[in-house]
Amino acid sequence: MYPDIPEAGCDEAGRGCLCGPVSCAAVILPPGFECEELNDSKQLSAKRREALRPIIEREALAWAVVMVGPEEIDRINILRASIAGMQRALDALTLRPKHILVDGNRFSPYRDPESFMDIPHHTVVKGDGKYMSIAAASILAKTHRDELMIRYNEEYPGYGWNRNAGYPTKEHREAIARLGITPIHRKTFRM
Repeated sequence: MYPDIPEAGCDEAGRGCLCGPVSCAAVILPPGFECEELNDSKQLSAKRREALRPIIEREALAWAVVMVGPEEIDRINILRASIAGMQRALDALTLRPKHILVDGNRFSPYRDPESFMDIPHHTVVKGDGKYMSIAAASILAKTHRDELMIRYNEEYPGYGWNRNAGYPTKEHREAIARLGITPIHRKTFRM
């Protein structure tokens, strides 16, 4: 949107899951960055996302991924947890953005922790398919979360998280009915 200033794209993954954290990412790409394959993570195969992740992490001027756990999600709700996570990802960037693009239609004013200045932001519905920085954040949020859910699958077998990543699939719901919930399940999610 503003190619001459550091602009961060923000997105999350795991908002609609029954368990695990919501993964929030912020990415600042270099001016003129081009990657034809970069797109909304939901439009890409897992293999393609995994191939793009090291490119994004290597080429980005700055990137950060933050996880907001199920306890906080249950305490403040998933929307607030997603916004808080994206703001924490912005806090963790090694380069301060001057503008923020956020996937979706909700965000809260963001104050830079170093300058204490409010940083302007724009929300963009389906922004992960329109802006490369948001698409990059989408891919990092998704791949980092999927990696964590595969580790959780080993710790809590039987839920199929290596396949469903904690989303409310038939397999996951049946496993909850059979095995009960785990410490990483979100208790405020209606089944």
